[in-house]
Amino acid sequence: MSELAVKAEKLDAVDELAVLRERFVLDEVVYLDGNSLGALPVSVPGRVDDVVRRQWGELRIRSWEESGWWTAPERIGDRIAPLVGAAPGQIVVGDSTSVNVFKALVAAVRMAGAGRDEIVVDATTFPTDGYIAESAARMTGCTLRPVVPAEVPGVLSGRTAAVLLNHVDYRTGRLHDLPGLTAAVHAAGAVAVWDLCHSAGALPVGLDEHGVDLAVGCTYKYLNGGPGSPAYLYVRRELQDRFDSPLPGWNSHADPFGMRSDFEPAAGALRGRVGTPDILSMLALEAALEVWEGVSIEAVRAKSLALTDFFLECVGAYAGEGRVESVTPVAHAERGSQVALRCDDAGDVMKRLIGRGVVGDFRAPDVLRFGFTPLYVGFADVERAARVLGDVTAG
Repeated sequence: MSELAVKAEKLDAVDELAVLRERFVLDEVVYLDGNSLGALPVSVPGRVDDVVRRQWGELRIRSWEESGWWTAPERIGDRIAPLVGAAPGQIVVGDSTSVNVFKALVAAVRMAGAGRDEIVVDATTFPTDGYIAESAARMTGCTLRPVVPAEVPGVLSGRTAAVLLNHVDYRTGRLHDLPGLTAAVHAAGAVAVWDLCHSAGALPVGLDEHGVDLAVGCTYKYLNGGPGSPAYLYVRRELQDRFDSPLPGWNSHADPFGMRSDFEPAAGALRGRVGTPDILSMLALEAALEVWEGVSIEAVRAKSLALTDFFLECVGAYAGEGRVESVTPVAHAERGSQVALRCDDAGDVMKRLIGRGVVGDFRAPDVLRFGFTPLYVGFADVERAARVLGDVTAG
């Protein structure tokens, strides 16, 4: 057994979060793609079966009240809130991340007020965010200004209406300075919108603490909600009365069953709702969130950093010199919960890794991505993944 394998055993032996693996359906594969789709929590299949057979099959329409379907978006939002540093009553669950980005960005421009006609967007963002920002700019008569996050403070002005940024870069795993950038946006009188897809459930976010205005995120990555599980929208309490959604629907009406022709937005974060909630996937998400009971997000962050540190150490030992290059920052303050490695034949390498039982993913043209979900990834997994990577790249 190698020295690194021995070290992995010792680290696993003192890992306080190791017991959480029992809350997931796992096999012998090393699963390092939780930053794309989280593993299945053991509580979900039974809950979905109950929703389908009893709540829908037997209670039917009564379940909107008796099974709590109607209040699910805000109830589940309150379960997500502690994971992103938010007090209750500020998060509503529903729709996709893309739809919520659109709602948040247009509402941000409307809140910014007259004379502000520029939207600043992360030029390195996930493509959909950029597409939606461009559409929102056209709809609101704004100019779109794409810049890298480090350049944001230097381009802010009295024209800036809103700034859309990713907390963690989806490709490299770089963690951006949410507190500092939010403060800079506020100093310019603009509205800060954050995409938390690659940070929520992996590290502390501190939405309330840092005064973030609006935030969106998905639930199928580190929150393990399942494929296509609904996203969420955070609206800071002080801004809720001013949140003017571009997608008003009967579910966001103050009197949804009044069927009035005039729109009166609901109070609070509920005005972020649009149409009928997607109950099946939403209640699967609610069951999935039970894995977080008794879990500290600070402990998750500490293990995440330990896992990624150890992976980089193992890659350095096992992979041939010059064969792979990390594009993920070494500094903890700049690293999310993934490691991205540049490799000339990355697509083929990832296929061979998966064939050997190590599942990550590939991003064109040359990036291998490995996501580390501390709730179910252990140090022996990390050592095995790096060792197989060394074998594959050597071959």
